[in-house]
Amino acid sequence: MENGGSSRATMAELQEVQITEEKPLLPGQTPEAAKTHSVETPYGSVTFTVYGTPKPKRPAIFTYHDVGLNYKSCFQPLFQFGDMQEIIQNFVRVHVDAPGMEEGAPVFPLGYQYPSLDQLADMIPCILQYLNFSTIIGVGVGAGAYILSRYALNHPDTVEGLVLINIDPNAKGWMDWAAHKLTGLTSSVAEMILGHLFSQEELSRNSELIQKYRNIITHAPNLENIELYWNSYNNRRDLNFERGGDITLKCPVMLVVGDQAPHEDAVVECNSKLDPTQTSFLKMADSGGQPQLTQPGKLTEAFKYFLQGMGYMASSCMTRLSRSRTASLTSAASIDGNRSRSRTLSQSSESGTLSSGPPGHTMEVSC
Repeated sequence: MENGGSSRATMAELQEVQITEEKPLLPGQTPEAAKTHSVETPYGSVTFTVYGTPKPKRPAIFTYHDVGLNYKSCFQPLFQFGDMQEIIQNFVRVHVDAPGMEEGAPVFPLGYQYPSLDQLADMIPCILQYLNFSTIIGVGVGAGAYILSRYALNHPDTVEGLVLINIDPNAKGWMDWAAHKLTGLTSSVAEMILGHLFSQEELSRNSELIQKYRNIITHAPNLENIELYWNSYNNRRDLNFERGGDITLKCPVMLVVGDQAPHEDAVVECNSKLDPTQTSFLKMADSGGQPQLTQPGKLTEAFKYFLQGMGYMASSCMTRLSRSRTASLTSAASIDGNRSRSRTLSQSSESGTLSSGPPGHTMEVSC
């Protein structure tokens, strides 16, 4: 933990970080400046990278990646996307690397006790205290989505919003464990993680994207560390979300999953357990298991709209959706007809449907 003087010094350091992008990225442009920090926590050291400078009365965008990835391989295609530049000019952002996942990380010694997902969530207050940041908008994928959700349950006053991609809020049941163990007998750790990240259809097609990520994971110098993170994910506890109960996310939430993605059923179930007046559900067609990699444009537009619903970026033009003549609005009922209606966003290459804004209302996207 850092004391107040260190926090002030850190803020002085952060003031030196300048956003170099004033317009969407163009070929040959230099990416914005970044500063990487490490902080000690009760569960070990954690590394994170800060882009931009703190904005008055605005939260930080705070990301957490999935198993098999680090912040760059998980989020770079999204945050370097041209239309995303309008967002990142308005927010400082913090990209966390789970312990041992940062580039150049040494392999943990044999027998090292890797933190549980709950303990990884308990590291976040140390990061925010170090940076002297008071509130965040979390963006998490897979294991990272779980970690940010756990943090939000423990510290609701510090989380203004959550974008949760591929979240599975449930602990593994015994049948899941049996299937996991059987798969482990015939598949390598790298192949099991690929099956967690991508759909079987994607893996069968073996596109250039799949080949790239298969190579990244299979030949990762820290593969032993990745396996420890993987084991912690598979040993996660149930988040015990309950619609109308005491255990729920208090902030606006956007749930995201690809159509036919490995975690589609889990995300649909999660949507049924959260407050429908606070939750938007985005099911993206043609996006596979990692929509932030395959459909950064659609996800950027949805993220902008989500931020507008929270009262930020009110003057932002939703250019991509407004250019589409087929953009339309919907409010879809949940599976149980007696349940409240929840906000749903489904997108494909042919059409897009969107509902958000204030709870229970829809807003037309235009500029």
